[in-house]
Amino acid sequence: MKFTPRLLALVAAPIVLATAGCVVAPPPPPPAQHHPAYLHALTDLRDARWNLEHRPGDAAVSAQEDVAIVEIDRAINDAKVAAMEDGKNIYQHPPEDARLDFRGRLHHADELLHKARNDVAQGETNGQAVDLRNRVIGHIDLAIQATERAIHIIENGA
Repeated sequence: MKFTPRLLALVAAPIVLATAGCVVAPPPPPPAQHHPAYLHALTDLRDARWNLEHRPGDAAVSAQEDVAIVEIDRAINDAKVAAMEDGKNIYQHPPEDARLDFRGRLHHADELLHKARNDVAQGETNGQAVDLRNRVIGHIDLAIQATERAIHIIENGA
C-alpha cells in the first residue's frame, strides 16, 4: 500500500483528533463567591435600630442613641447596596443572630451591632465591593461606640 498525502491525511486526522480529545482543559474558574452574610447583618442592624429607637432611654443617653441610629441607617443603606450587587434579595429577612438577654435594650443593640459587624467583616471576594464593605464596617463601628457610650452613661451616671 502506497501512502499518498491524501491517504496520510485520512489516517492522521483521527489520530490527531483523538489526541486532542485527550488533552485536559484547565478547570473553569471557581464561581464568584458573594459575601455570605449581608442579609444576616441587615437583620441585626434593623433589630439594633429598633431597640434604640422604639425603646428610648432618658435624655442623658438620647444623643448617643441618635448618633447610633444615624450610623446604623448609613450602614443599612450601604449594606443593601452591597447585598444587591451580590445578587441577594434584600427583602429576605433571616432571623437575627443575637439572643435577647436580660441586660436591657442597649446591651441587646450592642450585641446585635457586634454580630452585624462580624457578618460584614468576613472576606470579600469582589474587589469592587471592598470599599463599600469597609464603609459599612465604619458606620457599624461608630454605632457601636455611640451605643457603648450610652451604656457607660447609664451605668456610671456620666
